Amino acid sequence: MAQETVRRLSRGACSALLAAALLCCAALAGAAAPPAKGAPSWAELNPPQREALAPLAGEWDKLDAEQKKEWLGVAKRYPTMTPTGKKRVQTRMSKWAALTPQQREQARENYRKLHKESPRKKKDLSKQWSEYQSLHPQEPQGAPPGPKAKDQK
Repeated sequence: MAQETVRRLSRGACSALLAAALLCCAALAGAAAPPAKGAPSWAELNPPQREALAPLAGEWDKLDAEQKKEWLGVAKRYPTMTPTGKKRVQTRMSKWAALTPQQREQARENYRKLHKESPRKKKDLSKQWSEYQSLHPQEPQGAPPGPKAKDQK
């Protein structure tokens, strides 16, 4: 009976050792694998892509494959944009790149919530946003009043 127990332990130990070795090999193979197709590094982008995606240069290699795919779609459309459109896209990219990961996640969540709204609610929100944007830049509605001249020293 003692020999049977030793044999079982030996088989179990060998199985565990083999499984651990296979996991290590798989992990090493995954670590050495080249980036997924469609997820190039910044250095692999062509000059027009780098020009279009310049505001994301510092963040590019941290993005996952899906995010890179989305931004590459923007870069593909970039040459056909008007100068105003190009400037708008670059400005938005710069603002996006400046967000913290938490702020980006909040923006994504807000987008998901808005996407689920009814067409009427979306239209109402769009109207409210347009009205807000048309206010004088120094006096957005609901912003706390700034210090008055007599309050300043």
